[in-house]
Amino acid sequence: MYVYGLFLEGAKWDMDDKLLVEQDPGELYCPMPAIHFLPTADYESLPEDYQCPVYKTSVRAGELSTTGQSTNFILSVDLQTEDLPDSWTLKGTALLCQLND
Repeated sequence: MYVYGLFLEGAKWDMDDKLLVEQDPGELYCPMPAIHFLPTADYESLPEDYQCPVYKTSVRAGELSTTGQSTNFILSVDLQTEDLPDSWTLKGTALLCQLND
Protein backbone atom coordinates (compact mmCIF):
# COMPACT_ATOMS: atom_id res chain seq x y z
CA MET A 1 0.00 0.00 0.00
CA TYR A 2 1.26 3.48 -0.86
CA VAL A 3 0.44 6.43 1.39
CA TYR A 4 0.89 9.98 0.18
CA GLY A 5 -0.12 13.43 1.39
CA LEU A 6 1.85 13.39 4.66
CA PHE A 7 3.85 16.38 5.91
CA LEU A 8 7.10 16.40 7.88
CA GLU A 9 7.38 18.79 10.80
CA GLY A 10 10.86 19.51 12.16
CA ALA A 11 12.75 18.02 9.21
CA LYS A 12 12.58 17.41 5.46
CA TRP A 13 13.16 14.41 3.24
CA ASP A 14 16.17 14.47 0.92
CA MET A 15 14.94 12.85 -2.29
CA ASP A 16 18.45 12.33 -3.70
CA ASP A 17 20.01 10.64 -0.68
CA LYS A 18 16.71 9.18 0.61
CA LEU A 19 17.14 10.26 4.20
CA LEU A 20 15.92 12.70 6.83
CA VAL A 21 17.76 16.05 6.88
CA GLU A 22 17.48 19.49 8.48
CA GLN A 23 14.70 21.62 7.04
CA ASP A 24 15.46 24.97 5.41
CA PRO A 25 15.22 28.10 7.60
CA GLY A 26 11.64 29.40 7.81
CA GLU A 27 10.17 26.12 6.56
CA LEU A 28 7.61 24.74 9.03
CA TYR A 29 6.20 21.79 7.11
CA CYS A 30 7.69 19.83 4.23
CA PRO A 31 5.73 17.46 2.00
CA MET A 32 6.78 13.84 2.33
CA PRO A 33 6.94 11.68 -0.81
CA ALA A 34 4.76 8.61 -1.07
CA ILE A 35 5.62 5.87 1.43
CA HIS A 36 5.32 2.21 0.47
CA PHE A 37 4.06 0.17 3.43
CA LEU A 38 5.00 -3.48 3.05
CA PRO A 39 3.79 -5.80 5.83
CA THR A 40 6.66 -7.96 7.06
CA ALA A 41 6.52 -10.78 9.60
CA ASP A 42 8.79 -10.33 12.63
CA TYR A 43 9.98 -6.90 11.47
CA GLU A 44 12.66 -5.29 13.64
CA SER A 45 13.65 -1.62 13.36
CA LEU A 46 17.27 -0.74 12.73
CA PRO A 47 18.74 1.15 15.70
CA GLU A 48 20.16 3.85 13.40
CA ASP A 49 16.71 4.67 11.90
CA TYR A 50 14.47 7.31 13.42
CA GLN A 51 11.10 5.91 14.46
CA CYS A 52 9.04 8.89 13.33
CA PRO A 53 5.59 9.18 14.89
CA VAL A 54 2.64 9.84 12.59
CA TYR A 55 -0.16 12.03 13.97
CA LYS A 56 -3.60 12.80 12.55
CA THR A 57 -3.18 16.56 13.11
CA SER A 58 -0.42 18.99 14.07
CA VAL A 59 -2.06 19.34 17.47
CA ARG A 60 -0.29 16.45 19.11
CA ALA A 61 -2.60 16.35 22.07
CA GLY A 62 -5.33 13.77 22.12
CA GLU A 63 -7.33 11.83 24.62
CA LEU A 64 -5.76 8.71 26.03
CA SER A 65 -7.51 5.65 24.75
CA THR A 66 -7.94 2.44 26.70
CA THR A 67 -4.60 1.26 25.24
CA GLY A 68 -2.79 4.19 26.88
CA GLN A 69 -1.90 5.92 23.61
CA SER A 70 -3.12 9.26 22.33
CA THR A 71 -6.07 9.08 19.94
CA ASN A 72 -4.12 11.48 17.68
CA PHE A 73 -1.18 9.04 17.27
CA ILE A 74 -1.41 6.56 14.38
CA LEU A 75 1.88 4.63 14.10
CA SER A 76 5.65 5.06 13.80
CA VAL A 77 7.50 5.00 10.48
CA ASP A 78 11.21 4.12 10.33
CA LEU A 79 13.13 6.83 8.44
CA GLN A 80 16.79 6.65 7.51
CA THR A 81 19.04 9.41 8.81
CA GLU A 82 22.75 10.16 9.16
CA ASP A 83 22.12 11.92 12.49
CA LEU A 84 21.40 10.19 15.76
CA PRO A 85 17.70 9.25 16.05
CA ASP A 86 17.54 10.99 19.45
CA SER A 87 18.36 14.33 17.80
CA TRP A 88 15.13 14.11 15.78
CA THR A 89 13.19 13.23 18.91
CA LEU A 90 14.52 16.35 20.64
CA LYS A 91 13.47 18.46 17.64
CA GLY A 92 9.96 17.02 17.80
CA THR A 93 10.14 15.65 14.26
CA ALA A 94 6.89 13.98 13.21
CA LEU A 95 4.78 13.12 10.20
CA LEU A 96 1.34 14.74 10.01
CA CYS A 97 -1.73 13.69 8.08
CA GLN A 98 -3.28 17.16 8.14
CA LEU A 99 -2.11 20.67 8.94
CA ASN A 100 -4.14 22.87 11.25
CA ASP A 101 -2.84 26.16 9.77
